[in-house]
Amino acid sequence: MRILYFSRDYSPHDHRFLSALAESEHQAFYLRLERTSRELESRPIPAAVEQIHWQGGQRPVRIQDAPALWWDLKRVIRKIKPDLIHAGPIQTCALLTAMSGFQPLVSMSWGSDLMKEADQSAHMSWATRTALRHTRILLADCQVVQQKAETFGFPKERTVLFPWGVDLEHFKPTPSIVWRARRGWQDAFVLISVRSWEPLYRVDVLARAFVRAAQQIPELKLILLGNGSQASLIRQILEQGGVSERVFCGGQVGQADLPPYYNAADLYISTSHSDGSSVSLMEALACGKPVLLSDIPANREWVTPGQQGWWFADGSVDELTAGILRAFETRSELAQMGTAARHLAEQRADWKKNRQILLNAYEQARG
Repeated sequence: MRILYFSRDYSPHDHRFLSALAESEHQAFYLRLERTSRELESRPIPAAVEQIHWQGGQRPVRIQDAPALWWDLKRVIRKIKPDLIHAGPIQTCALLTAMSGFQPLVSMSWGSDLMKEADQSAHMSWATRTALRHTRILLADCQVVQQKAETFGFPKERTVLFPWGVDLEHFKPTPSIVWRARRGWQDAFVLISVRSWEPLYRVDVLARAFVRAAQQIPELKLILLGNGSQASLIRQILEQGGVSERVFCGGQVGQADLPPYYNAADLYISTSHSDGSSVSLMEALACGKPVLLSDIPANREWVTPGQQGWWFADGSVDELTAGILRAFETRSELAQMGTAARHLAEQRADWKKNRQILLNAYEQARG
């Protein structure tokens, strides 16, 4: 089968999907909608995948670019003659494909496109409905995304639930003595967050909770990876709270280099206001880390409180602080929770198994 994979940018997730296509019996082509100023993935495109050069993929896309992109996409389709197009996010790549008239279209939600952006304006609502109306199969990474698509009229039976998963050989429990020893953190109780410093992910809530909890737990430390538009606010919170020296800010870290950071931590925290099946959550679970998560629908699909970790009320500094204190007080039980976390990852987050769901969805769309 000739498959055209059409995505917004080139991220670690795109590399994963393209690698799965490269290792399959299908012939794969890659179409990139835009190139942002921030490099998301340093690894080259898999050699077996042919990247298509066209009007897009050179700079950030603008709404006024749509007519030229639509016209050139039709040219690409005539030239490649794909048997199927895999496109996402919904309101950009999937919409352009839908408007080209091509079938079959497999649309893939990236979580926030349906959960956050679909209701932002009348235009986004129209774009969502139009793309879904022309979609043969929808790939959703969790039930809450599937349910959101249903509110736009998309049939449940044409949705394939597809948790993206992680490489369980790369993300696995390993000793962290060296990393902690370098920083004198051998006896510390270490938290980790890897979410972007953007309003959606509410890392400022974690910063405020860490300041409060650190006042009661002298051993408390924080690994804070990532960056974003709220960087100055988050650093200000930590500095004014007098805890900056107890925080390791590692910046953007590629997936290849993430496991030592997870394994150096005692507890993974995500303060995200909206999510699908979070890949960083799956990475933490695979590394055998107990988790403390915002109580949002997608997280409830993964974690059972008291087994792999706990929830706290979304956006609540008080509840997050209490959750950190509880984890510290019950730290003797965290190893058992970590074992349960790894078991959950092996059951539901194994990319080697989950990628077959993707390939099966292609066959279903063709059938």
